[in-house]
Amino acid sequence: MKLTKIAVLFAAVGLSASAFATNGYFSHVYGMKAKGMAGVGIALPQDALAAATNPAGMVNVGDRLDVGIDWFKPSRGAEITGNAFDPDGPGVFPAMPFNGNWSGDGQSNFLVPEFGYNKMLGWDMSAGIAVYGNGGMNTHYETNPFAAGGLGAAMGGQNPGGVNLEQLFIAPTFAMKLNKNHAVGVSLIYAYQRFGATGLQAFTANPAFSLDVASLTNRGYAHSDGWGLRFGWTGQVSDSVTLGATYATKTKMSKLKEYAGLFAEQGGFDIPENYGAGIAVKATPQLTLAADIQQINYSKVKSIANTVDCFFTVPAPSCQLGASGGPGFGWRDMTVYKLGLSYEYSKDVTLRAGFSTNRQPIPGSQTFFNILAPGVVENHVTFGATWTLPSKDELTVGYMHAFEKTVNGSGSIGAGFGAGEAKIKMYQNSLGIAYGLKFK
Repeated sequence: MKLTKIAVLFAAVGLSASAFATNGYFSHVYGMKAKGMAGVGIALPQDALAAATNPAGMVNVGDRLDVGIDWFKPSRGAEITGNAFDPDGPGVFPAMPFNGNWSGDGQSNFLVPEFGYNKMLGWDMSAGIAVYGNGGMNTHYETNPFAAGGLGAAMGGQNPGGVNLEQLFIAPTFAMKLNKNHAVGVSLIYAYQRFGATGLQAFTANPAFSLDVASLTNRGYAHSDGWGLRFGWTGQVSDSVTLGATYATKTKMSKLKEYAGLFAEQGGFDIPENYGAGIAVKATPQLTLAADIQQINYSKVKSIANTVDCFFTVPAPSCQLGASGGPGFGWRDMTVYKLGLSYEYSKDVTLRAGFSTNRQPIPGSQTFFNILAPGVVENHVTFGATWTLPSKDELTVGYMHAFEKTVNGSGSIGAGFGAGEAKIKMYQNSLGIAYGLKFK
């Protein structure tokens, strides 16, 4: 009962915490030990958050409880150049471009909690639960790009502008060993998300822009939920090599009804399928090397993947915001590569480091709408350490830096909006701490 209350408390805290994740909008890591190794964990379970990466790993971590908190600080911004927007038409009055440089850091400090519990059911089975932020997306422009110049004057844009998306997963998990070397596991995932947008009045002034202009901006928070599954396998194929694989289904979420005029499919925002494989090598008794490859299929979710291209012409019903074929963020699929190492410096101290990289999901042609969601960072470096206390419990810290990435627009603003280019950029830092209680 106490553990259930703790899990519910962490879930409640998670709902009040925003995150702007680093692999598109997915988190780069789940679990503080994995954080120190750039998120590696498919073949290397280390704590009770293993279920978030590969549920099969839970049968290898023993009886334990892990709780942690991550301080996350992103820096994001946008610039528009070469714009010549003229709300009254060519030659009527002087053009009123919305060129400028904006910071989206009106809110830039976030706390993201995590919770995991695992109970062994004999030597070959385990049951547990993980509660964690799957991902998120936040921008807060005190001076709103979509309220600037002629765009704001003609279409009623207001300050501030931005979006906030938060996703929380609660994942009860069962894992079992098929034999002493191979294990499988499954997590039933309950997903909850909430979303809010402000300052997008520029897209409500013309009824042709949206199926439902009253459900496009400044509607407070919309909430939705859904269910999914994650499957996993680990196999120790030699004394020093372990392999792993995992697959998570697409999670069909209920509609974000308050934003039915913004997101494709009348407020649809499903969570895309993702899968991966990993390897862990015990190079020496003290040194472990591990690597993961992860695939996130953003292109299978219309509100994320639909492009904005047709919106810059006169919007037909099929290209209005909120329509099934209407504009989205134009994100492409993402492949993430992770490499980490763990070194047992002494019997009480373990040191970790890692590097991950990806091709960010936003093409240069799609940067205009992604002023709201500049999830463009690619390269991450991480460090971490665990101290084993006299009680045999563990204190773990992890640090991540995502290097600044800029995406320059290429035909990103249509002629109907005055042409020009939108440039978006981001970098990030995070620092976390976790406490692990080992029951045996």
